[in-house]
Amino acid sequence: MAEEGRSEETDAVERKKQKGGFRTMPFILANDFCDRLANVGFSSNLISYLTLQLHLPLVEASNIITNFNGTANLTPLIGGLIADSFAGRFWTITSGSVFYQLGMVFLTLSAVIPSLSPPPCAKNATDCQRPSSSQIAVLYLALLCTSIGTGGTRPCIMAFGADQLELDAHGRPRDAKPRWSFFNIYFFGIELAKLTAATAVVYVQENVGWGWGLGIPTITMLAAVVAFVSGYSLYVRMPPGGSPLVRLAQVTTAAFRKRKAVVPDPSLLYQDKELDAGISTAGRLLHTDQLKFLDKAAIVTAGDMLPSGEPRLWRLSTVHRVEELKSIMRMLPIWAATILLVTSGSHNSSFAIQQARTMDRDITPRFRIPPASMLIFTNITMLLTLTFYDRVLVRVLRRRTRHPTGITHLQRTGVGMTLAMVANAVAAVVERRRRSVAAANGLLDAPKATVPMSVFWLVPQYAIHGVADAFMDVGRMEFLYDQAPESLRSTAAALYWLTNSMGSYLGTLLVTVVHDKTRRSGQWLQDNLNRGKLDSYYWLVVALQVLNLVYYFVCVKYYTFKPLETTGDDKEVELDHVNGNGDGDTKKDVLR
Repeated sequence: MAEEGRSEETDAVERKKQKGGFRTMPFILANDFCDRLANVGFSSNLISYLTLQLHLPLVEASNIITNFNGTANLTPLIGGLIADSFAGRFWTITSGSVFYQLGMVFLTLSAVIPSLSPPPCAKNATDCQRPSSSQIAVLYLALLCTSIGTGGTRPCIMAFGADQLELDAHGRPRDAKPRWSFFNIYFFGIELAKLTAATAVVYVQENVGWGWGLGIPTITMLAAVVAFVSGYSLYVRMPPGGSPLVRLAQVTTAAFRKRKAVVPDPSLLYQDKELDAGISTAGRLLHTDQLKFLDKAAIVTAGDMLPSGEPRLWRLSTVHRVEELKSIMRMLPIWAATILLVTSGSHNSSFAIQQARTMDRDITPRFRIPPASMLIFTNITMLLTLTFYDRVLVRVLRRRTRHPTGITHLQRTGVGMTLAMVANAVAAVVERRRRSVAAANGLLDAPKATVPMSVFWLVPQYAIHGVADAFMDVGRMEFLYDQAPESLRSTAAALYWLTNSMGSYLGTLLVTVVHDKTRRSGQWLQDNLNRGKLDSYYWLVVALQVLNLVYYFVCVKYYTFKPLETTGDDKEVELDHVNGNGDGDTKKDVLR
């Protein structure tokens, strides 16, 4: 009986050890694939739905889209904090998927039920009936639910997937880590979903109807929820480590209370391995010399300890907790530099699609490419670039730089920022030519007429944006995940989406300011693109990108990577000065 009991106990331990790994990827990536297919299935062509079905003006529709994208990328900050604080990543993802499903149902109903949308325009009519306040309310309710849903899925799915490959069932780092980057595979899956949505789903929307065009993503989202929950028993589920915001607030408060204290030698600052055990399973953060004011939170003074010997956390913090706050603060300047990246590409889902609608889109006498399907050229080039980068470019660069991934995350992001700037310069040149062709053919006052210029002139700008995204999206996500303290990784992923949020809101602000300031001198952005000056808007974005790129290089030059303490089997302590790729040069020392 005893042997049988030990056998059952051993089997249970073995099953626990087998959790996570590659076998969980189908469930996680299937969820995200379906999620993105649903999202892109309606958002990529949302400009057409708002202008053609709801009869909203171009600038108003564009601002609704950027505001929606801003909100959808702001809620992940809240979702990340909820996951890190008490809910855990699994349940946060599941709850978010359900909310997203509700939003898609509301949006589909608004397209299917006639009373939820304005009547069609009369033939050749220029003035169409605007949607009523109740119809707009249903639209906003749908967009709000999907925004709440993304708050649960986006900040957690990447960190949750990376956990399956990097951690064992006990939350400790695996001995053998995967050789390929999870984030490369993750973004590859995203772009594959976008490609499917921008072709098949957009085609249905344009040629079959919005009921089926939105119904397909709705059904797909239901499949995403089922796929993810099905893998419940296989996942490594890291328990939440308590509210990270509370810990950061405790450090700030303790440092402020001791603002007049003199910082002693770093070896005298407060350490408590047991207290930090739950938030430092991969290793404690080591002291750094930057932001020394915060070190005052770890100075032990009278009244800092309870009678039980435990610290009063609003008066005394450990070095690890101080360094958590330092790590986040060091990341913020570089994080802020990536906000304009989103702004610089936001017009691809609004103005560029309207450009495509005015151009010759005939492929064959019976087939015309939908305007929103031009996004496939961004998706295709990103897919090809990710594959080429992993299989060819890394090996070539590794020989030159001797770096495990060829170039660092920060260098990869910088390359992407430069290419995004080039893409917008190309967009400006192409738009100027499009307007010239329209003028030469007497179409300046015929906004609905087809300009005799192939829509494939837009391919270079979309393609370069795709290459840029392959560099900067993966680079900035890996940087945030790698440099964030382990207990703040969902929050760090939320910072990625917060970048998209602020970039979208900045896009709305930029469009509104340009629209207002150019009203007297000849409006740059108007419903009739042939009379507008969209190319001038693109050049303005390029100028802002140049300034932003200079700021980014300055931030990178002075950035300090986090030093991490990990304990090996030989009882030695490894001081891993992570260099932005998780494979940095390792220095060994023995703590005395």
